[in-house]
Amino acid sequence: MSWVAGAVAAFLTGILASLGLGGGMVLIIYLTLFASMAQLQAQGINLIFFLPIAALALILHTKNKLVEWKKILPAILTGSVAVSFSSLCANRIGSDWLQKAFAVFLILAGAYALVQSFRKKSPAQENQEPK
Repeated sequence: MSWVAGAVAAFLTGILASLGLGGGMVLIIYLTLFASMAQLQAQGINLIFFLPIAALALILHTKNKLVEWKKILPAILTGSVAVSFSSLCANRIGSDWLQKAFAVFLILAGAYALVQSFRKKSPAQENQEPK
């Protein structure tokens, strides 16, 4: 693939990630299907790609006083431990199993979102929707 296709994929990934719509999924799909990259490498690049976007979001949300630091610090600490452990596990599992696990995750997440969209809302929830 040309550098233009890579730039377009990176741009779309950044836009979707900044909107909170799972841009990392777009990047992983692009890297594995179109750039012929191994799943493990694609996930590593996705994590690196996420860091500046997360940093920018944290800065903007802090500026708008939307960050509760007392809740975030424990999440950062436990998340760092979980990421380190998961990275070690991912290296042992291998790319083939990671691809299958990622596919199952996407199917389950999609099914969950579909079921949630059909659930009937209670009257209290309907009143809370923004107008």
